[in-house]
Amino acid sequence: MRAGKFLLPIAVIAVVGVLSSVFIVDEREKALVLQFGQIKSVKEEPGLAFKIPLLQEVVFYDDRILSLDTEVVEVTPSDDRRLVVDAFARYRISDVVQFRQAVGGGGMLGAEKRLSDILNPTIRRVLGSDGVTSNTILSADRSALMARITQQARQRALPLGLEVVDVRLKQTNLPEQNLDATFARMRAEREREAADEIARGEEAAQRVRALADRTVVELTSDATREADIVRGQADAERNAIFASAFGADPEFFEFYRSLTAYERALKGSNSTMVLSPDSEFFNYLRSDQGVRSEEGESR
Repeated sequence: MRAGKFLLPIAVIAVVGVLSSVFIVDEREKALVLQFGQIKSVKEEPGLAFKIPLLQEVVFYDDRILSLDTEVVEVTPSDDRRLVVDAFARYRISDVVQFRQAVGGGGMLGAEKRLSDILNPTIRRVLGSDGVTSNTILSADRSALMARITQQARQRALPLGLEVVDVRLKQTNLPEQNLDATFARMRAEREREAADEIARGEEAAQRVRALADRTVVELTSDATREADIVRGQADAERNAIFASAFGADPEFFEFYRSLTAYERALKGSNSTMVLSPDSEFFNYLRSDQGVRSEEGESR
């Protein structure tokens, strides 16, 4: 009975000791076994691992590709046009032992601070180098600049046990104090282009209007000339008919012309004429004219 009382605590202590000596390494992690702050072993393969209880401790580090948003930095390219650049980096812990020795107990926060201290000067140095203008940064050529930033940052991050996978520029803007001036310049350029377009439109409209006016004058002149020709031909034909009729029967022609003159002269309800009774205009209105005509015919 007394032996049973001692065996139970011993068994519990043994179980606790065994459990505290076992740890699991996830496939997304790396682990360091530390003894009094010194690295005793590195566990990079996933699965079960062992340590000495109470004497050793395990520190886990993320083995995945991580991302870091850098601080917004202001750069001055070679054309002295300042830009505000916002970038981010992707990195991973390539050497966990070197990483532990470099950052100590600072962990990931300390590593990200030291990585930011590498990235920001590198971005300023590359984007402010000779031959790099603001147009280069804002164009498709920026991919080559990002490759240069990545390469230089990777070399400087190696002593930290970090591998910089990629550095990307998220946003590239003008400083706040330059935006108003830039917008004003853009507005002035657009207004100038609009004025040029309006002037070209007015010039084209004047050309079209002048061409239309000239066409109207030409068409009117041609139509008037054609009308005068037709009118002249009609007058000539009419005169020819009159002449032919006059030659065939002069007296009838004279009678017809007199009737036409009477119709035109006496047209209207208020027509008044003051003529001598023996005027030739009334020859065919006298009764004796008809008698003389009949006598002439009988003779």
